[in-house]
Amino acid sequence: MAINEKRVAQHFRNFERALSGYNYNEPLSRYLTRFFKENKQMGSSDRKMTSRFIYNYFRLGNALKDANLLDKLCFAEYVCEVESSLLALHYPGLAEFSSESLEYKLNHLQSKINLDWKEVFPLLDHLSESVEKESFVRSHFVQPDLFIRIKRGNELLVSSSLKEKGIAFKELNPNTLALPNGFRLQDFPKLEGKHEVQDLSSQKTISFMEASSAEKWWDACAASGGKALMFLDKYPKVDLLVSDIRLSILRNLNDRFDKAKLASPKRQKVLDLTLDTTTILGKEEFDGIILDVPCSGSGTWGRTPEMIQQFSKQKLQEFSDLQKKIASNVVKHLKIGKPLIYMTCSVYADENEQVVNYLIDQFGFKIEKMELIKGYENKADSMFAARLIRMR
Repeated sequence: MAINEKRVAQHFRNFERALSGYNYNEPLSRYLTRFFKENKQMGSSDRKMTSRFIYNYFRLGNALKDANLLDKLCFAEYVCEVESSLLALHYPGLAEFSSESLEYKLNHLQSKINLDWKEVFPLLDHLSESVEKESFVRSHFVQPDLFIRIKRGNELLVSSSLKEKGIAFKELNPNTLALPNGFRLQDFPKLEGKHEVQDLSSQKTISFMEASSAEKWWDACAASGGKALMFLDKYPKVDLLVSDIRLSILRNLNDRFDKAKLASPKRQKVLDLTLDTTTILGKEEFDGIILDVPCSGSGTWGRTPEMIQQFSKQKLQEFSDLQKKIASNVVKHLKIGKPLIYMTCSVYADENEQVVNYLIDQFGFKIEKMELIKGYENKADSMFAARLIRMR
């Protein structure tokens, strides 16, 4: 491979500038969009390489803290890529092995520079017990796939449209496809409303939400509305209340329902679940509550690796306390004998099993079904879901 040393040096300088301007106060993807708009002299190849470098750099997480910036980026390129001009220029001996397996390359770096996978991800001793730590950490060096959920009745249309254009995809089941991350779904306007972008693990949570027609349910932390869309696609006759702390979120949710050609939930409320919910809901009770609580998002850091370096034990405790507070306010609106679907996109026991144990101890719930959904085995996010029955 011929190396253009000037181009490689320019790509590294672009990376340095982008990294030095990032203050961690917003998602990296949003920051890069703004950075590229402010640096219009950068061509498409410059933008692509800057994004690649900065994401790969963050994928090493807390490892190699004492390495200089160039060395750490080279090692990140070695682990995450099968070919790298930067690596070939500065570490040609390593570059010879770039096409080897991830396992080989990590073991190679461990022997050469003492790279320890246990240093990459924070608070490993707090992970849910069922997480296989080494496999989970290693998954962060591979970009997750893009998953779509196909609406019922549109399976053939969506898959055939992609095949006609020669798009490679994996069919995980008739309604779920995996596509390469970064695939431009907007280039297929005729498929709008026929599918939803939704991670594989998130799609699997529908098995926890068994409901009957004419029941009254509450999606208490609706956020972008992905689970409400999935729920009503399967249970269209359920009377669903959706709520969120932000009015803008509910407006965006209505837009998503319009695009999906589904009737928006008739009942929508702006609710701060850290406050007494009876001031707005009174004594209203539901046949089921979906509670996808605010969390660390640690099961999704393969997509947002910039979060790895920012997290701390204090933040974990704050999330756990918040989740218990929200759950305590919500469960009073659940009928006896009915299910609470408690969910997070976290892999930490403090936010998962420990909150479930709190609900059991304080409110008399029993576990009907509980699982840490191991997305890291499928190039997907990892999630936690529990179906809990209120017994008193």
